[in-house]
Amino acid sequence: MLTLPDVCKELNVSRSTFYDWRQKGRAPRCIKLPNGDLRVRRSDLDHWLNDLEDAA
Repeated sequence: MLTLPDVCKELNVSRSTFYDWRQKGRAPRCIKLPNGDLRVRRSDLDHWLNDLEDAA
């Protein structure tokens, strides 16, 4: 699983942009840990990116 900084670095976006996408339902699926941290499964990120590619 990827941390939020890992995902933001890979997508080349700021943390605030990611949270904005998440609020609007445009971000990849996230897992919220009991301590409040977010994680993204590699497979969910890859699927999300593939869906964006198909839409383009």
